[in-house]
Amino acid sequence: MEENCVVGIKAWSEDDRPREKLLQKGASVLSDAELISILIGSGTRNESAVGLARRVMQKADNDLNILARLTPTELSNSIKGIGYAKAVTITAAMELSRRRRRVTQSEQDIIKESSDVYNIFLPDLGDLSYEEFWILLLNHANKVVAKIKIASGGVHQTIVDVKLLFKYALDRLATGIILCHNHPSGNLIPSAADKLLTNKIIDGAKFLDIRVLDHIIIGRDEYFSFADEHLL
Repeated sequence: MEENCVVGIKAWSEDDRPREKLLQKGASVLSDAELISILIGSGTRNESAVGLARRVMQKADNDLNILARLTPTELSNSIKGIGYAKAVTITAAMELSRRRRRVTQSEQDIIKESSDVYNIFLPDLGDLSYEEFWILLLNHANKVVAKIKIASGGVHQTIVDVKLLFKYALDRLATGIILCHNHPSGNLIPSAADKLLTNKIIDGAKFLDIRVLDHIIIGRDEYFSFADEHLL
């Protein structure tokens, strides 16, 4: 009985082969689906690697930021043809992208505006499905001396140890603190608890002669700045 099988990549025209196209024209000319097809390596008996990769992108609404949030289990369980090996490869590539963005942020960055803080924390917080609370410690010239995770929590909130926060600041002789946490829901409006915690830290910082310069809430593609909104 004759098997129903799609034409393999080697039988395609040169322009349709993602690997060959990358070598000849560079990675920038490939679509997201073509790049993913190179990662997953092969399709199924009835679907090419590119076709399978297109379904991966459809699952993520054709948004790489959404794709980066999907776990290997979610990818494997929801897309026929994506086993755990392919799913893990995609997840690993997304993590490498995040780490590359982190490397570009030097610990001697000078903070000039809220967007600088957003760009520093986005690789750490932008794709999380739970809340984390971080601080950025600055010297008198607004140069970053440390970026520290204070707490991890649930989907809606996290518990912050204010005493520990100030210990980190004093240990590094910081003169300024910027607070940052994420809202996995994407809703950037600060909660009553967010405002209460911010004011509590501001009150404590005054006794230590430390300035609280901002509190940034990271969403999926946007952020909220307490300083920009005159809430400090």
